[in-house]
Amino acid sequence: MFSAPDDATARRMRTARAFACTTLTLTDLAEKPVWSYAARTLSGAVTSAQGTGWLRLVAERSDKAHGKLWDGPKTAQELLPPEIPRPVLHHLHDWQAADWAYRAELYQHTDATAISRSPVLEHDPALPEAWWARLRTALDSLAEVPTVRIAVREEYIPRAVPEYTGCDVGEIRWSTAHSDFHWSNLGGPKLTILDWEGWGQAPVAFSKRTPAHHGRWRSAMAAIS
Repeated sequence: MFSAPDDATARRMRTARAFACTTLTLTDLAEKPVWSYAARTLSGAVTSAQGTGWLRLVAERSDKAHGKLWDGPKTAQELLPPEIPRPVLHHLHDWQAADWAYRAELYQHTDATAISRSPVLEHDPALPEAWWARLRTALDSLAEVPTVRIAVREEYIPRAVPEYTGCDVGEIRWSTAHSDFHWSNLGGPKLTILDWEGWGQAPVAFSKRTPAHHGRWRSAMAAIS
């Protein structure tokens, strides 16, 4: 969770969110909507005649409103199998105002709570064995999804791995990965995997490493590889 941006950006995003609610006939329930990094998105609960949902507003400069991150949630909804638990994307609405492009994504509301407020685990989440089993199934299913989307560029690996590890890169095997797989994007106590913007091809097991402070949780994540 990130702090609110400067006043001008906050007003622009809140105005766009209000427009989305009016256009989609939604009532905004979010007293304190959630900001993403650099205020690119603004998200929070809404309600309609169909019940409670979650509205995620995305903003990009008009010339950048395309490509992997822009269409990630849409393609995830279309292509990923049901074995991968995630909020259902019910509706998309796009528009432009001034030099900005906006996308309103209306999701199924989930009762799952993010395991951690930061990507690094700072407490024992006390997750049941069923959660871990479902996570293994989800990641195995994800790895087999065919896609032309690229999460990690192939030319990055031979440069970055020696730089940070001192080891040469051998043959790289590829599979489909979440690409932003960390504790803030994992929900419980019933497993939910959030934030599908960047999913695509990556080195095998790329999505099976989650940062943690405690060795037992590093071991637990390694066990699902």
